[in-house]
Formats: sequence, C-alpha cells, structure tokens
Amino acid sequence: MNFPAPSGVVVRRMLLEDIPAVHAIDVLSFSMPWPERSYQFEIGENPVARAWVAEKGGRIAAMLVLWLIVDEAHVATIATDPAYRRQGIGEYLLITTLTAARAEGARRAFLEVREGNHAAQAMYRKYGFEVTGRRPKYYKDNNEDALLMTLEKLKALEAA
Repeated sequence: MNFPAPSGVVVRRMLLEDIPAVHAIDVLSFSMPWPERSYQFEIGENPVARAWVAEKGGRIAAMLVLWLIVDEAHVATIATDPAYRRQGIGEYLLITTLTAARAEGARRAFLEVREGNHAAQAMYRKYGFEVTGRRPKYYKDNNEDALLMTLEKLKALEAA
C-alpha cells in the first residue's frame, strides 16, 4: 500500500525501553489499560506478537500490538497519544503493520473495537474492515459491547 508517512513519522518495532512511554499512551487512551508487564511479555516472550511504535520527533506518538497466528493478523491494541491524534499517525501505523503482517503470510485481519468508538470504526472501514460480529459486554469497565471487525483480504489494502 502506498500510504504516505505523516511528516517526520517513523514506524519501528517496539523495544523494552519504549514500554514506559507506550504504557503512558495506553493509560491516556483506555479506561482498562494493559499493565506494563503485558508489553514486556508481548515483546520478549510471545512468539506470535508483533509490537510496533510510531515516533515523531524522537517521541513515541502511537503504539500497536498485533498477533500473527498462522494466516491471521489480530490487532490486539492500538492507540495514539492524545497530543498526536488527527495527524494520520495511528492510521499510518495500522497500515504499515498490516502490510508487514501480509508480508509474513497474513491473509486476513481482525480486531475488536468499542461499539461507541465511531472514529476508530470509521478508520477501519476506510480500509475495508467490516463488522462481522459482536461480543456482548466485552468491556468490563462499563459492559459495553465490542464489535468484531474483519478485513477478509489483506491484499485489498493495495487498492485502498
């Protein structure tokens, strides 16, 4: 996919030393953030995990953890620091990481998103994700449903 990088943004694999900044973004973004230990596990112990960050000006602006299981990419978490939102950074990170997963053999992608997170849903739909299921009361902080969104053909990203 030819999605131009936002000015000054670099996407790279997440490192252990990135975890405090990544966790800070998680805390600012979600009511149920992952503990730092979860990121340590994803980076150092989980063989199916692909953890990524987007940097701007040497500062981590967004993060994403993806699990590559056989030919399926599951976006486990994605967030952008509030100071960097609406600049295309999260979108660029998503497309870059899905393209990398496709290069590793992923044919489809999945994610869960809060039913009320319309901005995220719009971004996912832009790239061909469709709602394919619902997980009732998935989010334990408020019992909000999760929408399961699927991109059946990662190859379709080339045309997006």
